Amino acid sequence: MFTFSIAEMRAVLDRGRADADANGGYRVPYQGISPETDARPGLWLVGDEGVYLLSNGKLAEGQRPFVVYAEECDPKTNPDTWHYKRRHFGGDDGVEFIDAVELERLTAAAPDATHLQITMDDTSLSLSLIRR
Repeated sequence: MFTFSIAEMRAVLDRGRADADANGGYRVPYQGISPETDARPGLWLVGDEGVYLLSNGKLAEGQRPFVVYAEECDPKTNPDTWHYKRRHFGGDDGVEFIDAVELERLTAAAPDATHLQITMDDTSLSLSLIRR
């Protein structure tokens, strides 16, 4: 399971939209996906050195995307990050796209929630909201 504050999740979405407006659209995470028809607002759940949310707006030359690490899987704060990532995300690096419209519907339905939890298994990714 990976936990992110909703405020930080929204910051990632906002940054992706701002980058897209300034630089001509959205990036796509996989080859074979059409940037013209499939690129849309959202965020990427990325597993490599830790697990984090990544903005998907196109970037200017030299610009870095906005990143927010999962509470459980930030290499700066958790010395067990590699093992946690391997157990809950898998051993390989990877990326999963999460649509902004769906995230906004989910958070609107639970206005008292403070955190997004993402759970993965071999075949699915589940989103839930919690209040802390």
